[in-house]
Amino acid sequence: MAALSHELKTPLTVKLLRGRADKTRSTYSNLKRRAALGDLYHYLLTASWPLLMLIVAALFITANLAFALAYFFGGGVGGARPGSFADAFFFSVQTMATIGYGSMWPASTSANLMVAAEALIGLLGLATMTGLVFAKFSRPSARVRFSRYAVVAPRDGVPCLMFRMANLRGNQIVEAGIHVALTRDEVTAEGETMRRFHDLQLSRDRNPIFLMSWTAIHPIDEQSALFGQTRESLAASSAQIVVSLTGLDETFAQTIHARHSYASADIIPDARFVDVFTPLADGTPQIDYRHFHDWVPIDTERAKG
Repeated sequence: MAALSHELKTPLTVKLLRGRADKTRSTYSNLKRRAALGDLYHYLLTASWPLLMLIVAALFITANLAFALAYFFGGGVGGARPGSFADAFFFSVQTMATIGYGSMWPASTSANLMVAAEALIGLLGLATMTGLVFAKFSRPSARVRFSRYAVVAPRDGVPCLMFRMANLRGNQIVEAGIHVALTRDEVTAEGETMRRFHDLQLSRDRNPIFLMSWTAIHPIDEQSALFGQTRESLAASSAQIVVSLTGLDETFAQTIHARHSYASADIIPDARFVDVFTPLADGTPQIDYRHFHDWVPIDTERAKG
């Protein structure tokens, strides 16, 4: 990685590279995918709360409009104003929600049959939404912040790739572990291009208690897949450094995970991270997230010294 040493010399370059998306996403061609309808439960479970509420509201209104049309044209609603579609709609809402104010009622056999069908649909919908909402609330998730960039700096005389993580929750991640791999395009002896993964060994890949911040360090020695690589060679092979963190959430007592990736443009040579720990008056360590992604060139520090 020595060839990377003089490519980026100022933190101003960091601002130009911010906002990069996750590089591990893929695109699909000529493949029939039905993400929403093919696995509706998973789609709703992983959807955001605003999107889920919007979908539920849309389904609720659509179902009541359909039954309101049935009541309006084919049924009979006692107590409703003649020719009032609004009364038919609100009667459907009362039936589906099992409210039953008593001011309107089914006045024919067909209307009673439709009420029975709508009541069944309402009960099934309520049971489904109850389970879905509970599953979303009880689903554990990690709030781990990864540094936007990885830096290369000497550590004990050996050049090392470093990136850091922070636990944004107030609890602890117990028995946290990191798996780091270099993925890149390689050409086999037969001339076939393949995407291959190479594990990157860390100086410490386990943390019994991940509370505040954790800097992962990969020595770039002769055994490393990054040994002798330059930014140009990494970019030419579409290389990415994929990071996967798993651990046990002490609150939920369930396994959580987080993932991030770094492209060749996200690797800053001859730089170190700005220290984010500042002790309080009583000696308690405090982390300042405002400088979590900031770095400074090593040569600048040497010039100041």
